Amino acid sequence: MAKSVKIFSILFLSFCIQNCSKDKSEETAVNNEDQTTDISENKKNVGASANDMLSNENFNSIEFELVYVSGMKPSTTTISNFETFLNERLNKSGGINIELKEIEITNKETYSITEVRTLEDEIRTKYNDGNKLSVFGIFLDGAYDENTDNGSVLGVAYRNTSFVIFEETIKQFSGRALAPSTSVLETTVLNHEFGHLLGLVNAGTTPQSDHQDEVHGRHCTTEDCLMYWTAETGEGLLNSISGGTIPSLDELCIQDLRSNGGK
Repeated sequence: MAKSVKIFSILFLSFCIQNCSKDKSEETAVNNEDQTTDISENKKNVGASANDMLSNENFNSIEFELVYVSGMKPSTTTISNFETFLNERLNKSGGINIELKEIEITNKETYSITEVRTLEDEIRTKYNDGNKLSVFGIFLDGAYDENTDNGSVLGVAYRNTSFVIFEETIKQFSGRALAPSTSVLETTVLNHEFGHLLGLVNAGTTPQSDHQDEVHGRHCTTEDCLMYWTAETGEGLLNSISGGTIPSLDELCIQDLRSNGGK
């Protein structure tokens, strides 16, 4: 397995929110045909839709509504890498579709997860519909409001079909000496966060072996795995980065996904 990118200045790639509460007043929305759409299925805890994403049983297709603020559009290479990752792991006979669109919002320097959820509720347009599962992702120009001098969060999986990427922070780190390219870092964050939506590790997809790093929550104990928790406290870039390869899932995580309907 290729040596994974290791970044010792980052509160690594994810901060998986497991206990998202649902606002009963926001469980329905009105679509363009003036019909009421139940959106409660898209407002559950992280990992709750893992089987639906992985298997072909309840949803045979999946769509991604990926929105970004001006200047924060993920690279074409990143989206291509993400599509490859999805096709390698998801059983979707009806296909996988990714839609990118720019949004206009009042820019903020920092965002809390509560603010991100509220923003999603205001701008999200696609929800589960028939045999089609919908996933929402947003690429923001502000930072996570719980960042510290010792660590910065790059992405958060915060609902069962929702994640946020703090794109400006990614650009800041990828622009440093000895850092990986922006597309490598973007892809790693994006794949990692979606890994949490797939229920890894022990967040909706049952582990088939003992490989959860319980000290660091829903992460894998294998150092080279995409789902490994890398250095959450701030040594800075003292140890720099070894290699420039996007980390992949290890065999233990792949076995877990296959047991839950994936490839």
